[in-house]
Amino acid sequence: MRYFLELSYFGKNYHGWQIQPDANSVQEELNKAVSVVLQEEISVVGAGRTDTGVHATQMFAHFDTSKNLDANFVFKFNSVLPEDIVVYHLEKVADNKHARFDAVTRSYEYRIWLGRNPFNLDTTWQFYHKKLDIEAMNAAASILLEYQDFQAFSKVKTDVKTFLCTVTEAKWILDDHNLTFHITANRFLRNMVRAIVGTLVDVGKHKITKEDFRKIILSKDRSNAGLSVPAKGLFLTSITYEHE
Repeated sequence: MRYFLELSYFGKNYHGWQIQPDANSVQEELNKAVSVVLQEEISVVGAGRTDTGVHATQMFAHFDTSKNLDANFVFKFNSVLPEDIVVYHLEKVADNKHARFDAVTRSYEYRIWLGRNPFNLDTTWQFYHKKLDIEAMNAAASILLEYQDFQAFSKVKTDVKTFLCTVTEAKWILDDHNLTFHITANRFLRNMVRAIVGTLVDVGKHKITKEDFRKIILSKDRSNAGLSVPAKGLFLTSITYEHE
């Protein structure tokens, strides 16, 4: 039987979602915890792969087991997990339902704090060097919806077969000192959001223009884009599936 999990995690202490040698990961912690609770070897499959230090307010994953599970399983699971990973919901699904391949959209937020705040150092990139032209940043962000090849914002050494993504939302919202970039797409490349944010901040600093931003996309060359902003400000916030 296949079960879906809805969970969230604070990414500071993890080298991303995916299991890797000699580094702690969210997937590894989930595998260990569910295997302890169910007393069998379990491998959890996530809806995506967040990078080192990236957070998730909503992540989905699935696993298979021969056991019938009820709501009490979530309580037992959380009692074994580290405090910075929390499971909220368990649902039995069809055996062919896949957390990663069946996902329709994924949404991220990148959170910038305009100024200094000692209480959100681990969850925002604090920007206090100069003012940003947010109107220009939004004008440039809208250009993302016109294109599908985002090689210019992809990590250089990556094993992806295609750089094509369909972006359906890209906008900045300012709320007092909180400046948040919202982006939704069917899929994302490694480091894509952080590279886009770094390049849009260059627009906001008037280092490059909106048309320069367009040229960077068309160049398909990562060296033309801006710096990758710190991982601590990035949150995976939503994953959607077709309703069944």
